[in-house]
Amino acid sequence: MNYKSPTKAIITDAGFASRFLPITKTIPKAMLPIGNRPVMQLVIEECLEAGIKEIIIVATPEGKPLYEDYFTNPVEKIKTQLYSQGKQDRFASVEKVLSLPKVIVITQDPSLPYGNGSPVASAKDFINPDEAFIVAYSDDVVYKKSAIKDLVESFKAHPDARAIIGCQLVPHKEIVKYASVDYDPKTEVLNGLIEKPSLDEATSDLASYGRYLLTPEVFPHLIPENTGKDDELWLPEAIARLIPTKKVYAKPTSGLWMTTGDPRNYAFAQLKYLLDNEDFADEIREYIKTN
Repeated sequence: MNYKSPTKAIITDAGFASRFLPITKTIPKAMLPIGNRPVMQLVIEECLEAGIKEIIIVATPEGKPLYEDYFTNPVEKIKTQLYSQGKQDRFASVEKVLSLPKVIVITQDPSLPYGNGSPVASAKDFINPDEAFIVAYSDDVVYKKSAIKDLVESFKAHPDARAIIGCQLVPHKEIVKYASVDYDPKTEVLNGLIEKPSLDEATSDLASYGRYLLTPEVFPHLIPENTGKDDELWLPEAIARLIPTKKVYAKPTSGLWMTTGDPRNYAFAQLKYLLDNEDFADEIREYIKTN
């Protein structure tokens, strides 16, 4: 069977975010700001650009109420105050949040092992058996063009796909942080993935990162018995299990991918956003030059 084009996205933020402690003991990592919006909102807006209509956020138990408040609380008191002062333009950004598509927030199934596959498995019941869906890691942001849109366009070209992974080239020394992609550039057929390889093991410097188009056929492989490296349940390894019998593709994406998963890279992603989007960008450039 061919699956329906995706209208749902699972966005994951269920880890400990220990590299950002102490702030992440209270605030989920994807609620850290890029400009005046949290990282999570940027990922959702990327989904919208690709036609996604429903978002399932997989959060920690502590993060769930914060996400629910952010995406649903109309803060009438603030609205009333701003309107009474003639500053209703400042409330426009809140109205934009409240107008986002359906956002459901769930927590990760505690019976599942640690790993980036477990949040996806936890959202299984929200996916219909006849539809493809998107998975996005919330610590990856993509500027300029939606990588999710690239995946949806690839799915139109490959309707037999059971999975399509987004990927981009990284410096050779960086490939050890990702899954190394082995694929045919002409057909885009994926031959294999190696999760967090050594430099000698890497089949290429093309890295799979947090953008995937999947079908329900991945779920039977996202089970505790299939833990891999470091006893974690890895989504790329589940996808790799499809390769021998199913059509799996790789799609090099065209947007600017930046990770926010650690303080150093978060700072670079924040700076890139400010320099490209804020009206005080030239002041930032001048400050950097003179300080």
